[in-house]
Amino acid sequence: MSEICPLCQEDGGLAVYREPLLRVVRVLDTPAHPAFYRVVLNRHVAEFSQLPVGERMRLMEVVAQVEALLLRELQPVKLNLASLGNVVPHLHWHVVARFADDAQFPAPIWANAVREREPAALAELAGRLPAMDRLLAQALGEST
Repeated sequence: MSEICPLCQEDGGLAVYREPLLRVVRVLDTPAHPAFYRVVLNRHVAEFSQLPVGERMRLMEVVAQVEALLLRELQPVKLNLASLGNVVPHLHWHVVARFADDAQFPAPIWANAVREREPAALAELAGRLPAMDRLLAQALGEST
C-alpha cells in the first residue's frame, strides 16, 4: 500500500461492491455527473499491463458489466470509459453515464460547461442511483 495514494487510503467513493481483486464505487464528488462509477483495483498497481492475464480479464469483465447495467437501467446517450491515472497512478477505470442534457455533452465531463442541466432532471437521476447500486452489487456478486 502506498503512503500517498488516495485509492490505497480510501475507497474513492461510495462502495457498491467489493471482492478481493477490486471494488466498484459510485463517485460522489461530481454532482453534475451523479451516474459516475469507478472500478478500482484493491492493490497499488499503476498500469493495466502489470496485471496477470486472469486479473486483467476479471477487471475488464467487471467494467463491461457496470457499463451494460448502466446502459440498460439508466439509458444514457453514451457511456464513457477511461483509465488515465495521471493524477492518481493507481489502476482504476471510470465508467460514466452521459446524457444529452449534461452540462458538457458531447464533450468530456472535464470540459467547460455549454449548458446548465435542469435541476429536476439531475435530482431524478440522482434519486435512481441507490437502486442502481443495489442492482450492480447483486449482478456482480452473482458473477463471481
